Amino acid sequence: MPELPEVETVRRGLAPALEGHTFASVEQRRADLRFPLPPDFARRLRGHRVERLERRAKYLLAHLSGGEVLVMHLGMTGRFTVQSHAGAQTPGHFVHAAGAGSKHDHVVFHMENGATVTYNDPRRFGFMLLMPAGELAEHPLMHGLGVEPLGPELTPAYLARRATGRAVDLKALLCDQRMIAGLGNIYVCEALLRAGLAPKRPAASLATKTGRPTERARRLVEAIRAVLKDAIAAGGSSLRDYRHADGALGTFQHTFAVYGREGQPCTRAGCGGTVRRIVQAGRSTFYCPKCQR
Repeated sequence: MPELPEVETVRRGLAPALEGHTFASVEQRRADLRFPLPPDFARRLRGHRVERLERRAKYLLAHLSGGEVLVMHLGMTGRFTVQSHAGAQTPGHFVHAAGAGSKHDHVVFHMENGATVTYNDPRRFGFMLLMPAGELAEHPLMHGLGVEPLGPELTPAYLARRATGRAVDLKALLCDQRMIAGLGNIYVCEALLRAGLAPKRPAASLATKTGRPTERARRLVEAIRAVLKDAIAAGGSSLRDYRHADGALGTFQHTFAVYGREGQPCTRAGCGGTVRRIVQAGRSTFYCPKCQR
């Protein structure tokens, strides 16, 4: 499933075609994705302008002029492609096909600026919802989400406060969406390596006995921010089905320091250790037992 950097990359690719522009028409080619599409979906979008396109955790949020929000999730295989019509005044030029066959093009947005935005999803694990903007924060999908890892709320003090008294390991704490929204398995592994912290280290070690953040908490916040910024700059990672809004592949997977590198030398300078793989909560964890303590 695409993680935060991939979703942010898609948001940036879609923004020139959607932000400030109006839905001229919408093709709804099936009744459902993971969930049924909203009642009167095409009619409720048509004629409304996208005021802004945001990302919250792994969700794309298109705030509409009519007061509703279009919530979009890519699922496992969902992807958007953007194509310009002749003479369209759309910043950027997206011409690559989705690569999964047009029979999986389930929703097509025709924008008044001439752009066509197509949602393709072979497995249909993605979804789209429409809801009043005032209800967004309390919707079950959004309510209880943790802080954004690139936002100002993620601080060493926040980590210490949330980790105090928790009988879980660092990997479980960081993958908990109620703790940090949008941070997933791949980038947790990468951040823990950069911070030099073992994935099975008790989460409570991020706080002192008095609840103050430890040096580990400071290193971890810095590592999380750095790895996500690097991944976004590289256009995200491309594992199995994921592609950008322009059809291109991300490149961050070529610079993974630990994820997927079982049996290979640790990449940290002067370490000399060997990457191992373990399974935590049904997910593969990659780490270096020599430099991650």
